[in-house]
Amino acid sequence: MPETPVFSTAAVAAPHTLAAETGQTILAAGGNAIEAMVAMAATIAVVYPHMNGIGGDGFWLVREPKGRIHGLDASGPAGSLATIRRYRDKGYDAIPPRGPDAALTVAGAVSGWGLALELSKALGGQLPLDLLLGDAIRHARDGYPVSRSEERFVTGEEAALYEVPGFAEAFLVEGRRAPEGTQRRTPRLADTLEQLAHAGLADFYRGDVGREIALDLERIGSPIARRDLEAYRARVVEPLSVQLQNSTVYNLPPPSQGLATLLILGMVGRLKGLRAETPEHHHALIEAAKRAFSLRDRVVADPRNLAHDPASFLTPQALEREAALIDMKRAASFPLPRPIDGDTIWMGAIDRDGLAVSYIQSVFWAYGSGCLLPATGVLWHNRGTAFSLDLASRNRLEPGHRPLHSLNPAMAVFDDGRVLSFGAMGGETQPQFLSQIFSRYAEAGMGLADAVEAPRWLLDAKPGELEAVLKVENPFDPGLISGLSRLGQRVEEMDEAYSGRFGHAGMLVKHPRNGRVEAVHDPRSDGGALGL
Repeated sequence: MPETPVFSTAAVAAPHTLAAETGQTILAAGGNAIEAMVAMAATIAVVYPHMNGIGGDGFWLVREPKGRIHGLDASGPAGSLATIRRYRDKGYDAIPPRGPDAALTVAGAVSGWGLALELSKALGGQLPLDLLLGDAIRHARDGYPVSRSEERFVTGEEAALYEVPGFAEAFLVEGRRAPEGTQRRTPRLADTLEQLAHAGLADFYRGDVGREIALDLERIGSPIARRDLEAYRARVVEPLSVQLQNSTVYNLPPPSQGLATLLILGMVGRLKGLRAETPEHHHALIEAAKRAFSLRDRVVADPRNLAHDPASFLTPQALEREAALIDMKRAASFPLPRPIDGDTIWMGAIDRDGLAVSYIQSVFWAYGSGCLLPATGVLWHNRGTAFSLDLASRNRLEPGHRPLHSLNPAMAVFDDGRVLSFGAMGGETQPQFLSQIFSRYAEAGMGLADAVEAPRWLLDAKPGELEAVLKVENPFDPGLISGLSRLGQRVEEMDEAYSGRFGHAGMLVKHPRNGRVEAVHDPRSDGGALGL
């Protein structure tokens, strides 16, 4: 039974040790949780390039010590030249996942850092930007070791990724993934971060860095124009929430799929007589996930394309109706025509005053579009791959619109005063992982380390089949497997080498009585938790 690290006043959790060390350093220097998170986000953008970067997006949940919760949406819109006609004229039936045509949405993460620091300043934060970006600059300039995850992670369309001009020279060794421990230096990225530290984060969009980014995007044929960068700003949004028996859980509104996570927890919370960690409880989570994903795919899109208020699906009456449609005796059919891809980092921080952050940052698929912009060293994401080229789709490609977004950091406030920051990587599968780790902690009474380390399941596609299969991580409880099979779930046991497919999750909880913080990050990742 793993022990959960406990810290006296404050803690951070990250999937890479260097990012966790950065966060701990900022907390020790008197920084608050937001400042620690910006510094961690910069560091991990350098040392975990297959999962995230400054050429990607981010979403924030921030809870003030007195209880107010802020949502920050740092997702980027499609470029002004990104039209359905453009892609149809090029012969595409869908947006390609790699190359310049995949680099079609503005990268919002850096603007999100700036918006978060505005909030931090209003709450008393005062650390300078050059200190917050210092570790990231040093790792980019002096070098960092390639992680275990980067060497081993498997992603879709990998051959196409390696053919993107400039990618192989930057990330491969003799045509293969760089071995774990290989020292990599990224001096152009170091220069870019140094410029941002001195000129301010807005320079990424409206300054010298933005000019170089725009020129490189134009040279490679991306549909993003300089005016798209200049116009972009991250947004403050109202979080969604769902009331459970002993807690309230929060997540982000569309275009985030945060609605799906809240729907799963809300539906299962309305089912009576369930005992946690039984086949029936997992069956309920699985069936709720199917219903939540079906609703997500019909509803979630750019906020301007919404037909319904997302909060209307989270009322007690709406959740009761959805829960009543779950068959607790037999698994429902769930078509899933393609395997799910998408890679991300989630990180959390809680400081001595109780300021709590749940943050997620991503380039979508591993290494995003694969387009490394030569002047700045920025690797551009492929989040726009989630758009549809179908004019009838609510998630259709339109210049200035945001695609359905898999990123959804979570936070929970318990009736006894505990504050829980939690999240996971895993693309579209994130709500499944979040529902499992939250239920294990909140319902089954597991410690954080047990809740995160326990084997997980996910609904995924098998090549050549339309019907989803329930993939379970080794060593999943044989009794649960047997019980789920009896309930009609198509279970496929995965070997240990596949475990990276089951996400990197993390959790931190602040206890009101003594101010201590429990914190853990996934042993499946390359990180952990550190604190004061």
